[in-house]
Amino acid sequence: MSPLFSGQSLVQSIDYAAIAPPVIVALTALLVLLADLLSPRKGWLAGLALAGTLAALASLAPLAARGPRGTFCLPGTATQPVPLCSYVVNEFTLVFQGLALGAAAVVILLAARTVLDTHLPAGEFWFLLLCSVAGTVTLVAARDLVTVVVALEVVTLPAFALVGLRRYDGRSSEAALKFFLIGVVSTAVMLFGISLVYGVTGQVHLQGVAAALNRAELQQPVTAVAVALTLVGFTFKVSAVPFHFWTPDTYAGAPVPVAAYLSVVSKAAGFAGLILVVSLGFRPYLHVWGPMLAVLAALTMSVGNLVALRQQTALRLLAWSSIAQAGYMLVPLGVARASTQPGAASAVGSAVGSAADPVGQALSATVAYLLAYAVMNLGAFAVVVIVARHRPENRLSDYRGLVWTEPLTALSLAFFLLCLAGLPPGLIGLFAKVVVFQAAVEGGVGWLAVVMAVNTVIALYYYLYWTALLFARRDPEKPELSYRIPVTTGLGLGLALGAALLLSVLPQLVLQVLPAQAGILG
Repeated sequence: MSPLFSGQSLVQSIDYAAIAPPVIVALTALLVLLADLLSPRKGWLAGLALAGTLAALASLAPLAARGPRGTFCLPGTATQPVPLCSYVVNEFTLVFQGLALGAAAVVILLAARTVLDTHLPAGEFWFLLLCSVAGTVTLVAARDLVTVVVALEVVTLPAFALVGLRRYDGRSSEAALKFFLIGVVSTAVMLFGISLVYGVTGQVHLQGVAAALNRAELQQPVTAVAVALTLVGFTFKVSAVPFHFWTPDTYAGAPVPVAAYLSVVSKAAGFAGLILVVSLGFRPYLHVWGPMLAVLAALTMSVGNLVALRQQTALRLLAWSSIAQAGYMLVPLGVARASTQPGAASAVGSAVGSAADPVGQALSATVAYLLAYAVMNLGAFAVVVIVARHRPENRLSDYRGLVWTEPLTALSLAFFLLCLAGLPPGLIGLFAKVVVFQAAVEGGVGWLAVVMAVNTVIALYYYLYWTALLFARRDPEKPELSYRIPVTTGLGLGLALGAALLLSVLPQLVLQVLPAQAGILG
């Protein structure tokens, strides 16, 4: 054990309890690959993947009972008395690891039947999925640029393969290629930015980078360029404009559970990395990344919502909706600069119970919205997975009159769509939007609040249109569909629906999940 900020020796023991979640997931991935090689039956591999994910989730409990802790640390020096750790477990880490592992468990449930029905190579599928999850769980605990980049690539590289795993489908290969090319370009730009950061500061640990950037002699244009370029890789991961072009084709070409994974777990990884880098490493350059992210937030939500209006397939609509939702999540990050001005209040502070640093409060709003979004979007994708088994094209017209043949499925989708729209009874979506909107208003960026309000109204059209189709008269030219829902898929849908209902009744479970600055920056 090596509690955070305690060790002073270069030779130190590894805190295996701290790194248990990613280690368990990684070992499960290897075990799945070995089991696939030795066993002729593939159906039970999903259960093995789910068991490993749940074991990693359970390993968070003892970590939550203790204070912050770190491992792989450099000892303190006279100029840097606090040890710099590459892997830190604190409140922020646990929240995101819980989100990633919980969402991954639901995705596994949704994918279990899809892998068998579509004849995907089971061993490869579960191995790649678990490797990506292991990268996500590592990324949220990373506190140096090298670990952040490596973990981000571990998240992304298996995802490229997962998208193209349907080898018999040309759309899948095309989607994987587009995803890969844009990902490579964004990673190259990010690495160039990180090389500039290291060249200027001589540091890779995020806290060390921040300490170096505070020095007056480093306040130069090349540093601002380095900060901007470094953020490019994260804008790709969260599907922010203009690095969003891969998203619609990738969602449409990938197996539906993989699209669900990309829209929730992969996006959460991108936002976790972005929050860590800007709040810890680039904090002295708020004047650079704050306005930059504000503009990206406005562009992302506007482009996402406007293009979503023209979509006629469920997956493409959810893809553009996911882009728009990323714009909402970027809003608090964009107002962080304004929130630091003297006398500025923060609505997020009152919403999540924090009276601490305004930047930490703004970041808490993004975390709260992301948690709510994960539940809402996973639920919508669960219904899409069910319908896609019988209507592979998954057009919006396929959902016409669904309430008359599959009332529980239709009502569940209607509830999730209302949550995404921010309308009652989907109160968790409404509360999440209020928190973000107030962050913009009280953060002093009124123009961004106006843009968000307009986009929220625009989004009502396509969410309500899809909801109305569920209750419309059935198309007589299409055969009536009434089908059995696979047990695993139904369980995944039930978990998402239960979580959404619970959070609509008790929204403080996510709105107060990080009530203080220390929860994010500690």
